[in-house]
Amino acid sequence: MADADDRRESANLASRLRLPALLDRYPRTAVMGTFAFLNGLLTIGILAAVAMLTDTPSLFPSLGPTAFLLFSTPMLASACPRNTIEGHLIGVLAGYLSLVLFGLTDAPATIEEGVSAQRVGAAALSLALTSGVMVWLQRPHPPAGATTLIISLGILREPWQLVVLMVAVVLMVGQGYVINRAAGLPYPRWSPVDPGAPAGPPGGGGGGGGGGAADRSR
Repeated sequence: MADADDRRESANLASRLRLPALLDRYPRTAVMGTFAFLNGLLTIGILAAVAMLTDTPSLFPSLGPTAFLLFSTPMLASACPRNTIEGHLIGVLAGYLSLVLFGLTDAPATIEEGVSAQRVGAAALSLALTSGVMVWLQRPHPPAGATTLIISLGILREPWQLVVLMVAVVLMVGQGYVINRAAGLPYPRWSPVDPGAPAGPPGGGGGGGGGGAADRSR
């Protein structure tokens, strides 16, 4: 009997600490700011540790805005797993294609040799391709614009580095999925939540109905 009571008490405590319950009791800005702070610290800390232990570029600037989207506006289409992963992939492919077209695959990064005419073309083309393709394919993820410039400016340009970059993106999305679901949010498994469905508490500007939205995620 005591064990059952303990389990019920633990379940009630966990329920009260989930994000929807906290949003009902405390100011939204304070709750979501704390949520973004703690999980940004955790996810970037983990990837930084991976980079340190493996000596690979598994930590790069565009992961910062991706983490912000995942934990401050997780129900937006731009924060869903599909758009996050495929958006960064579009940026990687566009960036590397631009390096190939302008003959820069073996050139040092701009921080080492400055900006040449070829680099201007590569940077402009990479961002144009990334922006256009994300819109055409309906895969919006703004941080991918930073990813493509990281590549077209030569900061990361080796094929193995680009593979590591995408693995890091997948790891961050995995962390985002686990954390958002554990927090009680109907974070989608892959595609964005149906915009006609009731929105989850944070990120979508809507109110309740989170469970129904989870069922409608594709």
